[in-house]
Amino acid sequence: MSAILEKWEVGPHGPLVDIDQGLLTVAGEIVMPLGRFPRRMTVIALQGGGTAIWSAIALREPEMARIEALGPPRFLIVPNQAHRLDSRIWKQRYPELQVLAPPGARDKVAEAVPVDATDDIIGDPAIAFATIAGAKLGEFALQVKRAGGTTLILNDVIGHVRHPHGIGAWLMARLMGFGVHGPRVPRPIRRRMIDDPQALAAQLREWAATPDLRRIIVSHGDPIESDPAAALRKVAASLG
Repeated sequence: MSAILEKWEVGPHGPLVDIDQGLLTVAGEIVMPLGRFPRRMTVIALQGGGTAIWSAIALREPEMARIEALGPPRFLIVPNQAHRLDSRIWKQRYPELQVLAPPGARDKVAEAVPVDATDDIIGDPAIAFATIAGAKLGEFALQVKRAGGTTLILNDVIGHVRHPHGIGAWLMARLMGFGVHGPRVPRPIRRRMIDDPQALAAQLREWAATPDLRRIIVSHGDPIESDPAAALRKVAASLG
């Protein structure tokens, strides 16, 4: 996903889903030979008004209207350098957007869109930013608190592609370990992005100890809603 879109192009995607109060998510698809690989955007309503967009995807107009009804987009979070595909066209559509990227990804993201900050400038007490521990390339994570519990939003560090569409996507998900049989760190992510597996494992165990953890949203695959803490501990154990 290193390309950068120059105009508003809508690829295949499903409906926006209300996953918690003021928290929407939508599954899109990357068209590839002999299949389609899933990707996901998450929209977070902010206490001060407006919304933050995590890993932007261009949507059809009725779905864009739903986002705008929740709150005008104010912040665009590009969680790592590989997720900049739609960033330029979102900034074109919403010029007032402030763009956030991890420190290690700033230069690559800036090739697509000007970066306003590499840390939390949102200032919403219900959102906690983190940079993934043990990652040699920058990657953000978020914890979003709601009355019913905490949602952990991750990007590439965990894959959960339970339903790849098409033989090409199925082979990619299985051979590269994108979580066909359950959440895991995909093989290419572990090889290219993680330089300290033990630090990452400690980070995952720390999140697993969150008392009110309700779900994990990942950028590639299905949300993890069945015992998310156990899923984090299992992935941590696989790292040694």
